[in-house]
Amino acid sequence: MKRRLAPALLLAALIGAWQLAAETGALASVLGLEDFLVPSPAEIAEALWQNRELLAENAWVTLREIVLGFAIAAVVGVGFAIALHLSETLRYATYPLIVASQTIPIIVIAPIVVVWFGFGIVPKLAIVALICFFPITVAALDGLRAADPEAIKLMRTLEGSRGQIFRRVEAPGALPSTFSGAKIAIAIAPIGAVFGEWVGASSGLGHQILQDSAQLEVARQFAAVAVLSAMAMILFGLIALAERRVVSWR
Repeated sequence: MKRRLAPALLLAALIGAWQLAAETGALASVLGLEDFLVPSPAEIAEALWQNRELLAENAWVTLREIVLGFAIAAVVGVGFAIALHLSETLRYATYPLIVASQTIPIIVIAPIVVVWFGFGIVPKLAIVALICFFPITVAALDGLRAADPEAIKLMRTLEGSRGQIFRRVEAPGALPSTFSGAKIAIAIAPIGAVFGEWVGASSGLGHQILQDSAQLEVARQFAAVAVLSAMAMILFGLIALAERRVVSWR
C-alpha cells in the first residue's frame, strides 16, 4: 500500500503545484512565455476530453507501431543473443559492432529508413525495432553467460548434452535479465515511434504533436504526450506482470 501511496501523493503534489503556478501566471512569467503557451493540468485534461476521439485514433496507430516493432526486436534480439552465446567467434566478431551501432542517434537513422522503405508502417516498425534491439540483446546475452557454473558442471557430470544444458540451465537462468532488457526496451519504444512519425507520417501521436506545435494547440499537444506516456507505462506494467508469471521463482 505504501509503495503505491507515496508516488501517488508525490504526483498529486506536483500536479497541484503546476496548476497553481499556471493559474497565477507564475510559470509563464518564469519561462518568459505568453500564458496560453503554458497550459494548466486542468486545461490539458479538458483538451484530452474534447479531443478524445482524435487522440484515440492516433494513439491506436502509434500503439500498433510500438507493439509490432517491439515484438520484432524481441524475437530477433533474443535469437541473436542465443547465437552470440553459442558461437564465441560470432560474438567476438559482431558484439563490438552492435555496441558501435548505438552511438548513432536514432534521429539521424530515421530519415534514411524512411527514404529506403517509404512512408508506410514499415519504417516505423524498423525504427522501433532498432531502438529496442540493443537492450534486449545485451540483457539476454548477459543472462545466458551468467548461468550457474555449478549447475552446468552437474549437467555435464550427468552426461547432459549441449542442448539440454541450454534448455534446463542457461535459458531459464537468462529469463530475469531478458525481461529486464524487455522492460527497458518497451519504455523507450515510444521514442522510436515518435521519431518515425516526425520524419514521415499522416497519423499517429507523433504526427499529432507536430501538427499541434505548428498550430499552437499547446494543451492538446500536452494531452497527446500524456496519452503516449500512459501507453508506455501500461505496456511496461504488462511486461512486469508477465515477468512475475513466467519467472515465478525470482
